[in-house]
This record gives sequence, C-alpha cells and structure tokens, in this order.
Amino acid sequence: MTHTYDCIVIGAGQAGLAAGYHLLREQRDFLILEATDKPAGSWSQYYDSLTLFSPANYSSLPGFAFPGDPNRYPTRDEVVAYLIHYAKQFNFPILTRTTVTNVQKEKDLFLVETQSDEVFRAKHIIAATGGFSRPYLPHVPGIEQFQGMTLHSKDYQNPTPFQNQRIIVVGAGNSAVQIAVELATDAEVTIATRSPIVFKPQILFGKDIHFWVTVLGLDQSGFGKWLLQSKPEGVLDTGRYQMAIEKQKPDRKAMFTHFTNKGVVWSDGTQEQVDTVIFATGYRPNVQYLSSLHALAEDGSPLHQNGVSTTVPGLFYVGLPWQRSLASATLRGVGSDAKYVVKHMHNS
Repeated sequence: MTHTYDCIVIGAGQAGLAAGYHLLREQRDFLILEATDKPAGSWSQYYDSLTLFSPANYSSLPGFAFPGDPNRYPTRDEVVAYLIHYAKQFNFPILTRTTVTNVQKEKDLFLVETQSDEVFRAKHIIAATGGFSRPYLPHVPGIEQFQGMTLHSKDYQNPTPFQNQRIIVVGAGNSAVQIAVELATDAEVTIATRSPIVFKPQILFGKDIHFWVTVLGLDQSGFGKWLLQSKPEGVLDTGRYQMAIEKQKPDRKAMFTHFTNKGVVWSDGTQEQVDTVIFATGYRPNVQYLSSLHALAEDGSPLHQNGVSTTVPGLFYVGLPWQRSLASATLRGVGSDAKYVVKHMHNS
C-alpha cells in the first residue's frame, strides 16, 4: 500500500527547511520535495555580488544560528552554504530533483503529482516554494519590437557581459539599485522608476535597522504592520547607493513610456537607443501547482489567512510576502510563520 505522509512540504528553500524544523519538533511524519539538486531555494540563482540586507545575527533559521561574525552582511554563497548545512544538521527527509506539477485532493487526502509521474499522498500540504522563483515582468508597450536585450534581475549574474553598454534598470527596490550601481562602473546606466527612490537608513543610532524593528516589535504589532505595509518601498542604505545616484553613476529618470525598435521613449518624448533593459520588478508566488484545488485567486495568488488556506482544509503556506509580518519572506521570518502553521495543523 502506498505510504501516506502526515505532511508533504513542497520546496526545500528557507521556508521549506523552517517548516521541516517545526514538523520534526512535533514528531510529524513528513517529506520535503525540492525541484533543484540542493536545499537552497532560489538563493543559488541570484546575482553573484548579492549580500543580505540583514546582518547574520538576524538571518538565521530556527534552531541553528548563522555562523561567523553576527554583525556582518552575509553573501549569496554564504547563505547557500548555510541552508545546505542546515538541512544536513537536522537530517530532513528531502527528495531533490523532484518537481511538483499538480496537487489534487481526494476526500481527506492530497495527491501530489510530480514531473517524473510519481504520486505522493499526504494529509496536509505546506506550499513553501516561496515568493522569489516566479519573476514578474510588467508589460511595457512596444517590448515585442525591441531588438535589444531584456531580462529579469533573476537572470542577471554579473557585469561582465554588459561592459560599455547603454543599460536601463527598471525598479526602485534594493536589488534594482544594487545591480544598477554595480553595472555603472563599466557601463552607462539609468534607473527607471515610477516615483523617486526612497532611501532608508541601514544603521540607526549605531544599530542595524533590523535591531530596532525586532526590539520594538514593529513587524509583528498591529501598528507596526500597518505602518510598514503603508510605506513598504525603500532601499536600505548606508549612504553608498544614494551617493552613487547623486553622482549620476547611475542616474535616475522617470519610467519610460514605451519601447522602440532600438531603444525607449522617455516621458518627455526623448528617444534613446538602448542595448539592455533589466527588470528588477519583483516576483509572484510560485504556486501554480495548486490551481486544480481552487486554492488561488484569479491572479494566481494564494487565498489564505496567516498562511492557512481559506478554501482548502489541510493546505498551508510558508514564505509568502507579508504572510504574517514584514519578515515573512525572509530568513529571519519564516521560522515564526512555520511554527504557526504547524501548530494549526492540529485543527485541520
């Protein structure tokens, strides 16, 4: 007879590993399915120079502190190594190279179908494929006729292929600014945004901003959550990025209106030839495999309350942006959310 798990976790990135930790503590019979060849989520796909915007001290999953100097800002490769080590530390039951294509429900059991035609059975599902693996590309008029290169920041690795080019980076967040400043060393770069870039201090009164957010409980309290959600935009900065833009390396312009064959048209009507446009325009939750469950809204976003599905009993989420707090989609936030949903399994 086919084994029925108490819970199957889809995704072995930071969210899935945090879920695994709390399932292990609750002595649940579970399995984690991961599409790639290692438990590192989307981290290994990010650009080479990426560093966290939170210190190591505020970048740990539950039960195992991020190693090294707690005040440093870890690199992409350090995060990947940490996640792989974390999975080994707790010996989670993980099947890699296992892509989930569809989830169905028959009576009280979920049937999890994979690309290799395997089917797994479970009483509960935690969708932990996160908010950073399905790139969002806005439609800009004329993009189909543009003969230059367009790509999402997910596909950007380093400046080498772009030297001496005319480049536009679209976006006003941390990644957009970090990529644009890096490229501006050896290329002519403009950041295109719909509104001015808002810079937020990385260090406040001698402490990283994450210290104050944590101590004051701003990402958990009702007032703090309202405040942060009402003004979520902004680039955490020690002063380096704001200074670079003030020196026009890169410069910043209002978003262009449309593409031409060889470039773009700016809001003042000026046409310019452009080699490459990089969209640092964020992501959407990667949960299309839940479509047949009627678990998603028309735009593909999960229907949930604090990570508990509002339409499908037994279905849970970890790692969604703003799932329960500002930190929900971060290394420091997924542990709390995972604990919350595992506790709520008792009621489903």
